[in-house]
Amino acid sequence: MTSGTDSGATGGGTARIHRAVDRPAARWKNGGGVTREIAVRPDRADMDEFEWRVSLADVTADGPFSAFPGVDRILTVAEGAGMDLTIAGEHSLLDRRFEPRRFAGDRPTDCRLLDGPVVNFNVMYRRDATTAEVHVTTGEQALAPEPGETLLVVALEGSALIDGPTPESSAALDRHDAAQLRGPGVRRVRTAGRAAVVRLRPLSS
Repeated sequence: MTSGTDSGATGGGTARIHRAVDRPAARWKNGGGVTREIAVRPDRADMDEFEWRVSLADVTADGPFSAFPGVDRILTVAEGAGMDLTIAGEHSLLDRRFEPRRFAGDRPTDCRLLDGPVVNFNVMYRRDATTAEVHVTTGEQALAPEPGETLLVVALEGSALIDGPTPESSAALDRHDAAQLRGPGVRRVRTAGRAAVVRLRPLSS
């Protein structure tokens, strides 16, 4: 279940804050690891019902990833030395932090840890319903959700500040906190660490 609090309107839009301390740990779909859900659409959707799902996962041992038919994934190593993935027989080396990597969630995927446990930032979305983009930023960046788009900011390293047009619409994010933004209005994210910016758009019917 996703928890969050609305911080109110932001120039006609809304900001929903998801605090890391409110996230319960849950076993992976295949039982091979632990995940903490940040946000999901629709709210409270399970692993078979989500349109998109954003989470942080602890990977402590080598082994297979869960299979998600019809789902594409964007994975970013947030902590640790990284992983060597074998995706449908092809190697994909993830040995640099904060560099998103896209792959199909329904292709058989095995993981070998390079040097101990890692924490992965995961974005999963159904390719027939949603498109997703992920980039990791530092410093300062303007944020402007497009009509119908959900924009999610997650503090991956250190803290971050979301500035809105009024003091009441700003939000301070501690490590692993997130701000889910919708609607018009320009905000700005500022961080001395690293923050993931995720754009999620429904496909036209």
